[in-house]
This record gives sequence, structure tokens and C-alpha cells, in this order.
Amino acid sequence: MLFIVFLRRSLAIAAFSMACAWMSASFADPVTIKVTLSGGEEVPPVQTAGSGLAEFSYDRETRTLKWTINCSGLSGPATMAHLHGPASRGEKGGVAIWLSKQGSTVESPVNGQVILTPEQAEQFVAGRWYVNIHTQANPGGEIRGQAMFPGQ
Repeated sequence: MLFIVFLRRSLAIAAFSMACAWMSASFADPVTIKVTLSGGEEVPPVQTAGSGLAEFSYDRETRTLKWTINCSGLSGPATMAHLHGPASRGEKGGVAIWLSKQGSTVESPVNGQVILTPEQAEQFVAGRWYVNIHTQANPGGEIRGQAMFPGQ
């Protein structure tokens, strides 16, 4: 009988330890965010055949944000790529992060990474930033998409 009590207690402790380890590992794992880019998301909407996909990996622990952005069908070469905010869907915001190299031609895919400040991280996690791809024909932005965390 004592053995059964010991075995049950050991199993309960092991299950609790595994749950705690899983929870801490899931918080530490980077979050992947996929953002669809379209002219319809621009403010005001832009008629374009252009489209794109921005993929972000965000590590909450280090506040490191990595990205890969692919776009095609734009009215011409992309001139700039940014994260703008803080702004909700349908609102405009200032440039928060340059996704492309300033002053250089933007070629798809656009790759990079940055360490966010605590304030930037808070805005990004709250879904208050959007991706904006600019062209010469649409200097205010041709395609756009709101960066939303899963479950928002």
C-alpha cells in the first residue's frame, strides 16, 4: 500500500514538473506571425495586382524580431518597406522600423532582424504595427497588412 501511495505521488510530481517545463518552454519559443499584404488594406485602399506575405519570428525573451517579406505584382519596384505604428487596422502610423535598407533598391525577399525596445515590443505584441510596401506609383504604400499575434 505504501508503494502505491509513493508511486502516485511520484507520478503527480513528474506530471507537474513536465507541465511547468512545457509552459516555460512555450513562452521562450519564438512566435511566428504571417501577415498577408494587399492594396485593400492601405488607407485609403489602393487598386493593385500586387500582393505579398510577411513572415515574422519574434522572441519575447530577447525582443528579437526577424522577418522575411515576399511581394509580387506591384506597379513597379518596391522603393521602401517598413513597419508602421502604433496604429490599428484602418489607421495610419509613422515609420517604426525600416524593413529594407534605407536608400537601397528593395528586392524580394526582404530579410532582416532587429532588437525592439521595450516600448516597441509592447506595441508589436499588441498588434499595433503594420507592414507597408511602398512604390514610386504609390509613395504612401501599395500593399499593407496588420501584424497580429495568433489569437488576436
